[in-house]
Amino acid sequence: MPNLPDPMAAFRLDGRVALVTGARREIGRAIATALAAQGAAVAIHHAGGAEEERDAADAVAAIVAGGGRAIAFASDFAEDGAPERLGAEVLAAFGKVDILVVNASIEIIEDWDRIGRAAFDRQVAVNLWATLALLQALAPGMVARGWGRIVTIGSIQQQQPHPRMLVYAGTKAAQHNWAVNLARQLGGTGVTVNNLSPGVIATARNREQLASDGGRLLARVPLGRTGTPADLVGAALLLCTDAGAYIHGADILVDGGRAIS
Repeated sequence: MPNLPDPMAAFRLDGRVALVTGARREIGRAIATALAAQGAAVAIHHAGGAEEERDAADAVAAIVAGGGRAIAFASDFAEDGAPERLGAEVLAAFGKVDILVVNASIEIIEDWDRIGRAAFDRQVAVNLWATLALLQALAPGMVARGWGRIVTIGSIQQQQPHPRMLVYAGTKAAQHNWAVNLARQLGGTGVTVNNLSPGVIATARNREQLASDGGRLLARVPLGRTGTPADLVGAALLLCTDAGAYIHGADILVDGGRAIS
């Protein structure tokens, strides 16, 4: 057998701690589980409802059963001070956070001329303010230790906004802008900042739209199928490990080619 360097060693995360927001199911859970499989201890964030509690507990149990370490944390980002408290709780439990995956978001579907202040404020609070608050709480520690990975989960809607998701699409575009901005500011610190943008993914959030409009959507996806949460894992691992140490300020599309169609 050839005695060659193992290129997969750079994907290991032993001794690292990750916080994945919105990790109770689907995309967030798939990423959190993958990080745990690579050796990271993982904070599983959820919004705090009864269903969310059950899902998060199941995610933690699956990771622990597989030999990993995970703890669930409840935090409704629509509440004042919630993301700040989450950051403090995770730091108290784990002592540090090396990897932040910002996945939690909400979308409220309505015509642009019907958008009210309450719906606007809720989406901005969850999709943007929580991102900033967690960055402020956790990124300085990464910089001080000389190693960190920040991954914001964007959307194809940054480039191709849905006409009835004006606010959601706008927050995703803003989040991507922030990732680029911070990448410029944190260059040379050992912390990388990138955006990972899913396309048409088969999730509960998209179920109704896929049922009513799936044919038209798939016609715009060159690979000819919807994505799955597992399709995001490879890119997420690349961005969260030493394997992606030279990727900085990027927006990686996992969309089956939709952006080029």
